[in-house]
Amino acid sequence: MRVELSDDARQLVALFEDEAAVTVRDCVIDETHDQVVYLVKRGEMADAIGPGGETVANVEERLGRPVKLVEDADTPEDFVANALAPAAVYNVTVSENGDTIAYVEVAQEDRGAAIGRDGRNIDAARRLAKRHYDIDGIELT
Repeated sequence: MRVELSDDARQLVALFEDEAAVTVRDCVIDETHDQVVYLVKRGEMADAIGPGGETVANVEERLGRPVKLVEDADTPEDFVANALAPAAVYNVTVSENGDTIAYVEVAQEDRGAAIGRDGRNIDAARRLAKRHYDIDGIELT
């Protein structure tokens, strides 16, 4: 799917790409949870994070808000699993019965990490999954 970025999002992409020397595929400005979510090209996550998290910390300082990084993937199942990191995802099944829903198997002890504080992680995963794979919802099992 083709994703359109706002002017603000384009500026944030340029800032992160300059700081990290990586390719950003998408940027979501999440006003509800006061964070910026970057979708990073597959294989470039280590560079995006930087040594000891230095790159992310520098960008967060410049923006004055938290940054969430998600690594791009070739399949919707891998994409959803990456979007829910740092939770350990065991399995993702995408079902297309009317709506397209991703059912995600997460260990009980990782449900909190998958959801995030006030739902910030799962909300970001839902938005990205909708934008890139037209997935209508994500449900944890």
